[in-house]
Amino acid sequence: MNVQTREKPAGQVLAPVVKCLVWDLDDTLWDGVVLEGDEPVPFEAAVTALHTLDRRGILHAVASRGDYDIAAGYLAAQGLDSMFTVLEVGWGAKSEAVARIAAELNIGLDTIAFVDNDAVERAEVSAAHPVVRCYSAEEAALLESYEEFTPEFVTEESALRRQLYRTDRRRKAAESEHTGPPAEFLASLGLVLTVRRATGADLARAHELTLRTHQLNTTGRTFDLEELRLLCADPGHEVLVAELEDRFGSYGTIGLAVTALRDGATVLELLLMSCRVMSRGAGAVLIDHVIARSLAAGRRPVAEFVPTAVNRQMLVTLRFAGFAVAEDTGDRLTLAIDPAAPPPGRNHPVRVVTA
Repeated sequence: MNVQTREKPAGQVLAPVVKCLVWDLDDTLWDGVVLEGDEPVPFEAAVTALHTLDRRGILHAVASRGDYDIAAGYLAAQGLDSMFTVLEVGWGAKSEAVARIAAELNIGLDTIAFVDNDAVERAEVSAAHPVVRCYSAEEAALLESYEEFTPEFVTEESALRRQLYRTDRRRKAAESEHTGPPAEFLASLGLVLTVRRATGADLARAHELTLRTHQLNTTGRTFDLEELRLLCADPGHEVLVAELEDRFGSYGTIGLAVTALRDGATVLELLLMSCRVMSRGAGAVLIDHVIARSLAAGRRPVAEFVPTAVNRQMLVTLRFAGFAVAEDTGDRLTLAIDPAAPPPGRNHPVRVVTA
């Protein structure tokens, strides 16, 4: 089999790791066209890639032409339906389907990859979304060897990522069926945020979060395992991890806060929250928890913020939590709360448990 060279649109900067691989079906995942009455057998290399990348925490989705019910039924008949988090099957432009998948998963287009046997389809997606990496169907056997599909660490949570997202789809389905106000639905979830000091077992996931989380991230700092170990052991720092669960199940470890104790202040050097929980308000809850701990210890809450192209929401969240700008150097903000005039307590739909 002749394998084509990877397609990289001119000027495209590859993201470190793909978060979701979007598949065409006919003549890509399997050998034939289901809508024409074929009963194609999935390509062995494609199925191997599905399972290998899934274990690494890379999600799979479908953007394919055809009838949704027929395609979904055939995936189920082949025992592959549970491998895909989002199915986009229809007759519109595949670039539009890819955009909807990114929106559904709440991830950036620069973390999406697309595989299709048709060069015209790949070109259409590349033209609409230059940051989406596109691959020929023949490359399926090689994807697992590519750097962008090889996370530095594969944690226990990586292998559960598909289930976490599929559980979240059930939450969203329940939310769409809810007829009351959004706040009422959030209250019905029974959200519990468990905040605790990081241990050695948390470090790989904490490192992964610093690499994968960009929108809900105060500074964009990354820490490798050794740096995290040193921070956890340093009495002048505190590393907190946050886990979220509700009546549907666990969201996993979704938050990280790294604080430094300096001159009577608790300085938030990094706070991030998985984009999967953006609508749950967990970031605001974690920030309020850090503020409360700081004030209870007689320290001034301070936060560092480094603006990026995608993290403005975190600045808004800090400001709503009561942080005021103390210093602005243009490329970095220092924000603080006056202990003499602390912000009033806020009611959240999330109960905090410390462990």
